Amino acid sequence: MGQPQKPIAAEQTILALGRVLQSLREEDNVDVLINTTIAYIKQEFTYNLVWIACYDRLKHALLGQGGIAPSSDLTFLRKRLVLQPGDLLEQVVIQQSPLGVADIRNEKRAGEWREFGTKFNIQGTIILPMRYKDKCMGLVVLGSERWGYLLPEDAKARLMIVLGELAAILYQKELDLQHKQIKRPDEPLLKLLENVRNLNNLEERLKAVVEATHDFVCPSRTNVYWFERQGRYFWCRMSNQLVNLGRDNNSEQSAAGMTVQELNDLYYALSVNQIVWIGDARSSLKGQFTAKLLQRLRVRSLLAAPIIWQKDLLGFLAVEGYEPRIWTDADKNFVQGAAGFISLVAPNDNTEDIIKQIQADSQLTSEVAQSIYTHQDLKETLRTCAARVINRLNATRFLLLHYDQDENNYQVIYQTQPNNRRPVTSAFSLLTETDRQMLKTAKVTVAVENIEEDLRFFNWRSLLLEQGVRSLLISNCTQGHKAEALLIVTHANPRSWTNQEKELMWVVGQQIGVVVRQWRLQTNNEQQQQVFQSIQKCFSLVEGSESENSEIRKHHLECTALEQIASVLNCPLALLFSWSPGDSTAKIIPGVIADSRFDVLVTAIPIQYEALIQWALAENSYLSVSIDHIPPETRKWLNGAGIGQVLLKALRTGVDHQPTGVVLLADHQDRHWSQHSLNTGEILIDQLAWLRRQQQISQRLESTTQELRQLNWYKHRRLEEIQRNTTSLLGQIHDLGIPSNDLTQTRYQLLLRQLDHTATSMTAMVKQEQWQLHISCETMPIASLLKRSLERVDYLVRQQRLWVGVHGLAQPVTDKEASNGAALLKGISTPANPAVMAIAGDIIKFELIVHELLLAACYRSPKGDRIDIWCRRLDEGFLEVSITDHGKIETQLLTQLQQKTHKDVLALSDFKQSPILNLLICQHLMQQLGGELDIYQLPDHRVVSRLVLPLAEG
Repeated sequence: MGQPQKPIAAEQTILALGRVLQSLREEDNVDVLINTTIAYIKQEFTYNLVWIACYDRLKHALLGQGGIAPSSDLTFLRKRLVLQPGDLLEQVVIQQSPLGVADIRNEKRAGEWREFGTKFNIQGTIILPMRYKDKCMGLVVLGSERWGYLLPEDAKARLMIVLGELAAILYQKELDLQHKQIKRPDEPLLKLLENVRNLNNLEERLKAVVEATHDFVCPSRTNVYWFERQGRYFWCRMSNQLVNLGRDNNSEQSAAGMTVQELNDLYYALSVNQIVWIGDARSSLKGQFTAKLLQRLRVRSLLAAPIIWQKDLLGFLAVEGYEPRIWTDADKNFVQGAAGFISLVAPNDNTEDIIKQIQADSQLTSEVAQSIYTHQDLKETLRTCAARVINRLNATRFLLLHYDQDENNYQVIYQTQPNNRRPVTSAFSLLTETDRQMLKTAKVTVAVENIEEDLRFFNWRSLLLEQGVRSLLISNCTQGHKAEALLIVTHANPRSWTNQEKELMWVVGQQIGVVVRQWRLQTNNEQQQQVFQSIQKCFSLVEGSESENSEIRKHHLECTALEQIASVLNCPLALLFSWSPGDSTAKIIPGVIADSRFDVLVTAIPIQYEALIQWALAENSYLSVSIDHIPPETRKWLNGAGIGQVLLKALRTGVDHQPTGVVLLADHQDRHWSQHSLNTGEILIDQLAWLRRQQQISQRLESTTQELRQLNWYKHRRLEEIQRNTTSLLGQIHDLGIPSNDLTQTRYQLLLRQLDHTATSMTAMVKQEQWQLHISCETMPIASLLKRSLERVDYLVRQQRLWVGVHGLAQPVTDKEASNGAALLKGISTPANPAVMAIAGDIIKFELIVHELLLAACYRSPKGDRIDIWCRRLDEGFLEVSITDHGKIETQLLTQLQQKTHKDVLALSDFKQSPILNLLICQHLMQQLGGELDIYQLPDHRVVSRLVLPLAEG
């Protein structure tokens, strides 16, 4: 075998790297590791300066571990450098990336290294971080007397590998050191538990806890602060510096106490069972309060754990330091555990008192329930409850609020207060949505310890402060529902409320909620009864008012209804502006004037020019008007000195009905009309409107019936007289005998027959149609009926120079011809088959109806125009007769005729006048006779009167 060859340069660098990595992995001593790294850098790299430093994260500083320097004095390389913001070393530590400087002597950010470079002629410098898992474990500074900072990539890679390996080893060493230095609180806590269990009273147990905590944490001092609820302050009950700072032995306790206001954030954090810590530039509280708290306690670091029993803060255990300190997890766990021991043993010191208080609270709730059951009066029940609750909670005020939907606020329905305090007279405004939702979902009583510091119920703050309230308990009496009933207990000073007091308040609040709901139901029932009685009384007015004819009782209906309306709305003035359709003035009907200060001047009021009436008619519901907005003309008759505002509502009964009056109600300026009373009053006002309308309809129908009876009596008596005279004349003619002349005789006999027929028809009408129509059944050809009807209007046709044509008697007429009027005009002639074109029914009434239609057509038609009569067989049972003309008819009258009725009986209408009334009578009569009558207008503006007549059976 040959001799081994000498390794080349590249192989030597790799071998050197492997050897140093192997040495680093096998070594445990940190100093040896540092020296090994320095030796490797000195061997492989030509730098005059090598400095290795470890990074202290807590103090943000670099600790020099040694290196190589041009000088023989290496103390600088062991120096501790505190990193300053903006310098090069801090930049490398934070960014964890290499940094090069061409000449460190000219670099202002180099700090002390700038002076070092100047002194030892160091120029080009490279700063490399030692990092592991994104953590900087330290850095290496390499300096050369040459200018520049270039480092070959392969050399840089080998150097970063070595530094990375060193950083990983240092990281592991740091973890091992931290693990060895960690204090374990389990054994000291177990020992403390054993000691506390063997002690007799609370003071000895507090002393043991303080001593054990002080020994474990080693602070400057350890204290137990106790919480006083009435004054809301903390006092030092036990300290490691003084054996016992009990209230009995401390004459300056009030001065030494710390109020909640001073420890605001600390107090609220402890109340929710949070541990509070303040260390070196770190805090679990807000920065502004942290400085204030440290200044108050005269310390620079603090660790406090709450002492809580049944969710009530009894105090806190505090370890305090005169110097800034970083509190470890072991410190926090031990303090929290020690405070928990105090929480367990504190109630044992006054167990009997706690039991007595629980029994007293149970008895109180039982007595409250009993008083609710036995007392029927709400005020008496609440008085008993308030006395017991105030005595138990040592409170000053007891308030029961109920939500008023009309006012949209909370009204005080019961309250008690000290003798030297005035009661709350104003209502409580509506709460914010956040507060309302909080009360709705709350399952416990809401406590406000200091109303000036608490943002809850901010809307009530000014009102409560005016009444001397500083703290309060508030309970929603309808749990899970909208906060309609609220029970409030207040105190004149800021104070803390225990959980037991909150629970007691909650139970009492729910019991009172049952009473309030019962009271509300009873009130609603009484209101409903009042409404029912008022409506019932208004209904009963109709029968009584119909029989009242005297002037004194003329407005009995209106006055009695106004009394009921005023009673429901509880107002001193109620009157009615009353008028009939067509009137221009309204008369005042004073229903209620309960006070002389609300008197009015009864006079005639012009409807069109009275502002109150016109305002009311323009509204569909109520209208409230202040007296300041009423015109001076109205104030002349509405002159009551006490009138502050008026409430108006028009009497309406339907969309198509005209109002017939306006109700006016008046009261003082500050009067509020509740929605319930307004709804009830609206029912009564609408009822009055209908009753008045019914009364007016009855009066009008009675008047019309009386007129028709007089007319019928007059016409019937006249017909009797005519019939008697005619009969007498006929008898005389018969007695004279028949003339001898043939022509005269013939004429004479014809006249006798006509007179005899007339007398017979009049006799039948007098006997059969004295008080109602008699429907007879006869047959007649339609041609004869039309001929007789046209003879009746012949004088009017001649006078108007009209042309009348009859179509369709001899042959059928198509729809197209009838509608266009294109059929040939034909004279009136008897059809080939008269039986087919004969109508059946009361011929005389049919004739009168056709005559009435022809009269209307003649009056409508212009002079010289034409009227067409179209006859058309509809089927085997009916014949259609259509009379068309080119006259003008008003659209409103045509609409009324097509409706065949008028919606508003009381309103003025052309139906009350001829010939419209006659046409309406004909329409109704045709329905009784088994036919139809319709009047309408064609697209070419011709007016059509269409008759459907029953045909005689073939």
